[in-house]
Amino acid sequence: MLVVHVFVHVKPDDVEAFKEATLENARHSVHEPGIARFDVIQQLDDPLRFVLVEVYRTPDAAARHKETSHYSIWREAVANMMAEPRSSTKYDNVFPDEDGWDSVYNGG
Repeated sequence: MLVVHVFVHVKPDDVEAFKEATLENARHSVHEPGIARFDVIQQLDDPLRFVLVEVYRTPDAAARHKETSHYSIWREAVANMMAEPRSSTKYDNVFPDEDGWDSVYNGG
């Protein structure tokens, strides 16, 4: 399992459009067989900041995700909405184990 946190700082006038585009991407992403989880969270004390929590079953699944049409559409749509370039940090999963992700989230 590969867990990626993508940090995004959005321009004030683009928050709603960013959320709409990102939720559309997330809705498609959770149906990819290599994705165990794809969360979109917004910071409470600074609503211009978001974190995408992406959980991939394999490192190859992360690469395949970036080849999908919904990812390409999202990347293009949000490129000018960001106040600064997005960044990401990769993590190794500790808990739940691989089977536990299916009990936590059903992908729908």
